[in-house]
Amino acid sequence: MFELGLYLILGAFAGISAGLLGIGGGLIIVPVLASLYALQGMHPDIIMHLALGTSLATIIVTSISSVRSHHRHQAVLWSSFWHLTPGILVGAWLGGWLAGMTPGHWLKPVFALFEFAVAIHLLFGKQVNQQRTLPGTLGMNGAGGVIGLISAIVGIGGGTLTVPFLLWNGVDLRKAIATSAACGLPIAVSGALSYMVSGWHNTALPEHTMGYIHLPALLGIVLASALFAPLGARLTHSLPIARLKKIFALFLLVIASKLLFESL
Repeated sequence: MFELGLYLILGAFAGISAGLLGIGGGLIIVPVLASLYALQGMHPDIIMHLALGTSLATIIVTSISSVRSHHRHQAVLWSSFWHLTPGILVGAWLGGWLAGMTPGHWLKPVFALFEFAVAIHLLFGKQVNQQRTLPGTLGMNGAGGVIGLISAIVGIGGGTLTVPFLLWNGVDLRKAIATSAACGLPIAVSGALSYMVSGWHNTALPEHTMGYIHLPALLGIVLASALFAPLGARLTHSLPIARLKKIFALFLLVIASKLLFESL
């Protein structure tokens, strides 16, 4: 029951950040779950795989909940979503498979370095060129493939990649955040299924798992995130997002430093 309470708190925090910042709760869920699994004495070889797969599974619910609120504000660019989705589905499946075949002690520094890159971009990223326009169907499919691949490997909903891509191509910030939330669904579905399949026969897994998806953590996180993600999405339309991103970036730097230290 104590672990379930921690999963609920984690889900509330991740849900708000996903809806509010369009960054995705996976950047929080993965390192926290990895720490909780280590404290529970799970096998070190499967801790990161389990955290990544479970994170993607939770994002299925988080993205559905947050995108409904964004859609009510008419902020989702559905045409862009549909052009990105084919590539996303293929890339996310491949990313989950590759991560499933990668030793766990390699995944932790990879995730930490990705968080460092996200934090640096949030702190020092330059203003994008708003005069650009979105590419054609082939370009959107290719971008979706890259977004899906990287997102599945690091267990996130893709907001850290989708939002900058859309901004770079002239999309308004709030519409980019809303559309990114929608794109998190195909990333999460395809990636989570890939993690589930790749880990299905791993004998080191604890009870109550489906491949690399941990059902107790999934339940606790989605219950809380489903309630709090709409709150985050509503706050997007009233709070100073730029300032909040800077604060979140500093938080990511702390988490990434901890992960790298543990990897040494």
